[in-house]
Amino acid sequence: MGAAYAKCYDPTGARYGIPTYPWKYAPDGLATRRQLRARGLRPGGQPIAAQLMLRHRGRKGGALVAYLYRVDRALPVRPMTSRKWGALALAMLARRTCRSCALDVGYCIPRSHGICGACIAAQEQSAA
Repeated sequence: MGAAYAKCYDPTGARYGIPTYPWKYAPDGLATRRQLRARGLRPGGQPIAAQLMLRHRGRKGGALVAYLYRVDRALPVRPMTSRKWGALALAMLARRTCRSCALDVGYCIPRSHGICGACIAAQEQSAA
């Protein structure tokens, strides 16, 4: 391991408070949230077991950190219910509906404009 890796290697947790490993050197049995989700699992309220650290000179804090959770304590992901699917459909409909013309335009409208492309073009035509 190089000097940058040595600064990130703290398996006892004496330096950072929790066990810390260099990027890509995590022990087996630990996974990030995304890795758990890929396996169909979630942390399930368990505390953070360890962290991965990557020293980064260009970053304000000086390091990138990813928290690790124990795979054996992870719970299965809760299935989507019909009410959750319905709520998600309504939320996506609200994101696709133009405030100006009240039409479902078929794509998510950028929040920077808040209106669809046709309404933006119409406003530019009227302004010119």
